[in-house]
Amino acid sequence: MKTSLSDEQRRALDQEPEGVIVVEDTQTQKVYFLTDADLHQRAMEALQKQEDHTAIQAGIDDMEAGRVVPFEEVDKRIREKLGLPQRQS
Repeated sequence: MKTSLSDEQRRALDQEPEGVIVVEDTQTQKVYFLTDADLHQRAMEALQKQEDHTAIQAGIDDMEAGRVVPFEEVDKRIREKLGLPQRQS
């Protein structure tokens, strides 16, 4: 769904140097942030990079702590699950 800015919202955005305004729904008391698409996209990309970094670090931590499964075991499990023949040694 797409909606239009009210004049009040437009003025608020024009006056806000950061380009973000806080909007509260007076009926539900939910708070929303209104910003332009470019800033939103950059924020989402930064969040994705942070999540990627966190996942990579978790993998490194597991490896360093010895919480790993040898490739041969992983290969065996996948082959069993998919009904593929086991590798020949």
